[in-house]
Amino acid sequence: MADNRNKIGKYRRPLNLNIGMLIFAAIFVYVAIGVFMYFRTEHIVGYSVKEGSLTSNSIYEGIALRSEEIVSSSDAGYVNYFVREGERVAVGNLVYTVDETGKLSDYIKANESGENSLSDVDLAELKNEIVSFISRFERTEFSDVYNFKYSMEGTALKLSNYNILANADALNGASGNSLIKYRNAGKSGIVTYFVDGYENLTLEDMTAEYFDTKNYEITHLVNNELIAGGDPVYKLCTNEDWSVVIMLGKDNEELVEELLEKEYVEVKFLKNQYTSWGKVDTYTNAEGDAFVSLTFTNSMITFCADRFIDIELLLEDEKGLKIPNSSIVEKEFYIVPKEYVTKGGNSGRDGVLLETYDENGNATTEFVETTIYDATDTEYYLDDSVLRSGNYIVKPESTQKYAISKTGSLIGVYNINKGYADFKQVSILYQNDEYAIVKSNTVYGLNVYDYIVLDASTVNDNEFIYE
Repeated sequence: MADNRNKIGKYRRPLNLNIGMLIFAAIFVYVAIGVFMYFRTEHIVGYSVKEGSLTSNSIYEGIALRSEEIVSSSDAGYVNYFVREGERVAVGNLVYTVDETGKLSDYIKANESGENSLSDVDLAELKNEIVSFISRFERTEFSDVYNFKYSMEGTALKLSNYNILANADALNGASGNSLIKYRNAGKSGIVTYFVDGYENLTLEDMTAEYFDTKNYEITHLVNNELIAGGDPVYKLCTNEDWSVVIMLGKDNEELVEELLEKEYVEVKFLKNQYTSWGKVDTYTNAEGDAFVSLTFTNSMITFCADRFIDIELLLEDEKGLKIPNSSIVEKEFYIVPKEYVTKGGNSGRDGVLLETYDENGNATTEFVETTIYDATDTEYYLDDSVLRSGNYIVKPESTQKYAISKTGSLIGVYNINKGYADFKQVSILYQNDEYAIVKSNTVYGLNVYDYIVLDASTVNDNEFIYE
C-alpha cells in the first residue's frame, strides 16, 4: 500500500462572495443593459416652438420685352457712334457717322489730335460695367466674357468718339467731298447697340426654347466696324412701358391663380436690388407651359441693354409658429355631434356618456373622459383611445343615442410638455421643403415655446417621453 503522507497538494481557496461584489456585479449588469438599450432605442429629440416666418419669394430668370425698332444704315462704310448705349436721344440728334473710305482714323492719327481723356462720369460708367459683370459671372457661362468684351470695347470707343467730331469737318473740307455722313435720329427713344431676334416677341409668342440661353445668339453693333447698306446700325426703345416674362412651366396653376388675384406683384431686380410693382398677365401655350408677364411703367432705361433679367417675386411673408416638417403627423379621430359631449367626473373634464351593460344585460351609462382635438360649428374631434366604432353614446338629459362611426383626420404634432406624446392639431399657413408656418394661439393647437417631437415617426400617441 502506497504511502501518501509525503505528497504536497496546492491549496484552493474558497470563493468568498461579499455584499460589495454583489452590488458591483449588479451595477455592471445594469449599466451594460442600459448601454445596450440606449443604442438599440430610437431616440426622441425635442424641438422648441418659436415664432417665425417663411417667405414664399421665388427667383426667376425672365425675358425683357420692349418696344424696340431696329434702324438700318442707308450707307456703307465704317460706323462711329456718338451716343452712349442707354442714352435718350431726341428727333434730330446725331447718333452716328459713316466714313465711306475709312480715312477718318488715319487722318486723326496723322494729325495727332492728342490723347483722349475720360471724365469722372465716364470712368464711373466703365467701373460700374466691370463690377456688374464680375458680380454675375459664372464659369459655366464663359461665353458671357465675349459679350462683356464687346460691350466694354463699344463703351470705351463711344466715349472717345466725341473727339472725332472736331476732325470730321476738317477731313471733309480737305477732300472737297463729303466723305463723312452724319446720321441723326428719326425718332426719340433710348439707344442700344445689339440685335438678337427677340425684338418683336410678345407674351403670346413664348415657348420654353426662348428661355434656353445656350441657344441665344446676340449680335453686338461695334464702333468703327465696316457695315453695308441695309445692315442694322442701332436700335431704339421707343416706349418707357416694358415687361419681364417668366416661365412657370407646367402644373403651377395655383401660383398662376395667386398672381392673377394679386393683379400687381412687387419685384426685386437682382442686378441692382431695385424694386418695382409689375402688373400681372398670364398665358399658357399649346404645350401647357405657363408664362407670367410683369409690366412696368418705369426703369426701362436701366435694363435696356439686358435681355435676360434675374428677378425675385416679393410675395407676402407668412408669419406664425415655425415647426419642422418632420414633426408633422396625420392622425384619425372620431367625430361626434357637440350636444353629445359634456363635462363630468371628479375633474369636470370633457367626456361622453358611454352606453354599457351590467352583468344582467341591463343598459346603463358610464361617463368616459375624452380629449377634444378640434371642433367645427356642430362637431367635435375626439380621441379614439377609449372609444370604439359601433359604441353608443347617450345625449345628456335625454334618451337619444348616437352610434360612433364617423371618422376624420387631422394634421398635427406631438406636444411633450407633460412628459408624454400629446397630439396637437395645427393649421398650416405656408410650407416649404423643410419648415411649415402654423397658426399660433389656437384653441386646440400650439403656443410659442411649446416642446414638440422633432421626428413624429419616432413616437406613438400618448407614449411617455424619457429624458
